[in-house]
Amino acid sequence: MTITRLNPDGLHATPGYHHVTLVEGRTTVYLAGQCPLNAGGDLVGGGDVFAQVDQVVANTRAALASVDATPHDVVRTVIYVTDDADRSLGDVWRRLLDSELAPAFTTASTLLGVSRLGFPGQLIELDVTAALSGRAT
Repeated sequence: MTITRLNPDGLHATPGYHHVTLVEGRTTVYLAGQCPLNAGGDLVGGGDVFAQVDQVVANTRAALASVDATPHDVVRTVIYVTDDADRSLGDVWRRLLDSELAPAFTTASTLLGVSRLGFPGQLIELDVTAALSGRAT
């Protein structure tokens, strides 16, 4: 089995973790929790959960594309939304379902309300696991 860890171009630098972990054999892809940070590492959409959802969607799509995966390859998602978000969990879920990442949420998904996330002002984070066919070694 080979494990490759990647930080794709266009995503912010990390303090030691990787945005994407690719496990080859039966290829399963584990993304780090995707945050509403731009490529410069700045939080976007201060106080606006929908703007943050849109950034998380863009970041997740970039991370998936770095390993030739699409939202259709996603096998599990966990969505964390803080209790101080200006919208309900249902509103966030509907925004995700209206996004280009929508096929990812047709799989096993969990939507959680939490009290706090990693960055001050962060309202949402998305945890994604994908499986790729045709790559088994």
